[in-house]
Amino acid sequence: MNLSNKLITILGPTAVGKTKFATQLAYKFNGEIISADSRQVYIGMDIGTGKDLDDYTINNQQIPYHLIDVVKPHCEFNLYLFQQLFLKSFKEIKSRNKNAFLVGGTSLYLNSILQNYALAKVDFNSKRAEELSELSKSELKNILLTSKQTQHNTTDLLDKERLIKAILISESIEDNEKDIGLEPLVIGVTEDREIVKERIRQRLKVRLANGMIDEVKTLLENGITHNKLRFFGLEYKFISMYLTGELNHNDMQQKLASAIIQFSKKQMTWFRKMEREGVNIHWLKNNELEKAEKLIEDFTTK
Repeated sequence: MNLSNKLITILGPTAVGKTKFATQLAYKFNGEIISADSRQVYIGMDIGTGKDLDDYTINNQQIPYHLIDVVKPHCEFNLYLFQQLFLKSFKEIKSRNKNAFLVGGTSLYLNSILQNYALAKVDFNSKRAEELSELSKSELKNILLTSKQTQHNTTDLLDKERLIKAILISESIEDNEKDIGLEPLVIGVTEDREIVKERIRQRLKVRLANGMIDEVKTLLENGITHNKLRFFGLEYKFISMYLTGELNHNDMQQKLASAIIQFSKKQMTWFRKMEREGVNIHWLKNNELEKAEKLIEDFTTK
């Protein structure tokens, strides 16, 4: 059985239970998990990013995970770094003759692996960056939205600095003539929209009760600015607005829940786009573990 180039990917929108689903599969198939989440890379951003590290323990056995808690939130993290760290983790997992599971919901990160993006290292202080800084937000939005790769978080469109970084990353993406040789199996975890909405609302209540606001206060005490919090989006953006008095607690909670629900809808739009571009996704609900096991069994033994 040659596992050297096989990659099992578990993707899906937020609040469908994909982490627990993936760890159960990794437990059964001698696997390790590589996270594809653009915010879980940051140390100290635990509750707001939903790391749920307890989910990585199955039957008292810790499932090894990668690309969680790898940089401080003061640092820059981008698609190029993700790709480099993914390849490093993938090779390490394969050297132990284990299955690699790529798990998450950040579509650009997932796509960069599944569609084999070739990236040059992005220089955010380049002459091109200087040129972009002279343009208006409206002009930058037009450049980004007409770029070849359009799987951008909508928060990229709200902040000029983020717009510039998103354009530079997009312009570094080229067709990769040298395929790195991955053979993927992609399983998507899905759920009925109304169930997802309710899960998001209930999960948010639990996270707020478990100290998510205090987590943001700690980030501020450690030197993270409100501007950077808003760069991180969703939980960090809206709690920042609450702490600066722009929103009361109830409005913060309601608006944040609505924003997360909208984000989950956009995630599904991105995944459907991946399918149109040729990524074959086997859609299952998180209670269809046996179907997923059969798919993986066939994939790893062929």
